[in-house]
Amino acid sequence: MAGSLEPAGAAEWYETIRMADDLTLIHEPWIKPFYRCNMWHVRGRDRDLLFDSGLGHVSLRREVALLAERPLVCVASHTHFDHIGSHHEFEERWVHRAEAAILAEPRNDWTLADRYATDEMFDRLPQGWDAAKYRVQPAPPQRLLQHGDLVDLGDRVFEVIHTPGHSPGGIGLFESASGIFLSGDIIYDGPLIDDAYHSNQEDYAATLQHLRALNVSVVHGGHFPSFGRTRFGQIIEEYLKNRRKAGCHLGS
Repeated sequence: MAGSLEPAGAAEWYETIRMADDLTLIHEPWIKPFYRCNMWHVRGRDRDLLFDSGLGHVSLRREVALLAERPLVCVASHTHFDHIGSHHEFEERWVHRAEAAILAEPRNDWTLADRYATDEMFDRLPQGWDAAKYRVQPAPPQRLLQHGDLVDLGDRVFEVIHTPGHSPGGIGLFESASGIFLSGDIIYDGPLIDDAYHSNQEDYAATLQHLRALNVSVVHGGHFPSFGRTRFGQIIEEYLKNRRKAGCHLGS
């Protein structure tokens, strides 16, 4: 049980893993994999990108030095608590317009914290954790995104891909030059969640069908390890096949 272990201090709460010269995975290793958000940092010429910001109980900006080094835009893949907990620490916050109200007023029932932000999330509890008092801090966005918008870092450009299904304002970021897809929670190599209070299974299936057209080389998801194009196609086909088995009629 998490509570039977010594609490983890702030200095050991985050881990950074360099995936490439300008791409870093940031995560919270004491959170169990199903709940553990992958935060993606991309270094650009003019500014950096942070895609998602984790649980937020331990200050992300203070404990991960690379996030305070240069101008940075913090983009939310969606507004579930495990992805926006530290957004309030950053001055420049972007989110899809469909979930802007949640980022500005992140009530526990809107962010799923009321269901999932419990002691059972952890292998070791963070120091000072009290599930009953956990709240995501308000982080009103500076920019509202929509499908086709660009996140321009100067020498790297990511296109906003609207990915409704898991949540109405879910987005991924696709860099056509490299084939990198930062996918958030619409697709990762683990159990896909399509039954949250504002999920829509028809939208989910339609989104995955549209994503098949992306010329991806690698997918960096919101949870679990990254994977390549072949696994990308397999995950999509597995989901759509299960939907067909459940008696749902999907378009071509």
